[in-house]
Amino acid sequence: MEQLHLIKRTIEIKSNGEDAAVATIIRTKGSTPRKTGSKMIIFPTGRIEGTIGGGCGEAEVIEKALKVIQSNNPIKHIVDLTKGLYYEDGGICGGIMELYIEKV
Repeated sequence: MEQLHLIKRTIEIKSNGEDAAVATIIRTKGSTPRKTGSKMIIFPTGRIEGTIGGGCGEAEVIEKALKVIQSNNPIKHIVDLTKGLYYEDGGICGGIMELYIEKV
């Protein structure tokens, strides 16, 4: 249901001539907060609709999406959740997500 809503929102954004980017998980490996096909819409202000999992990985994707909005060049981006600040405490998922980020 959420994915269908985000697809409809993407169509609305495009129809209204608004700037935004869509980040879609295209591949996962290991344990990740969201799975392939999950989407997040990112606006130039940093506001988002939907989620690809939250936390540092999501912040990283927002940063990349803002660059995509400015450049109009789509990218693939890998979010590595196998190591980081909270790894020792088990505070991260331990997987890898590959995303495709494109301007609406």
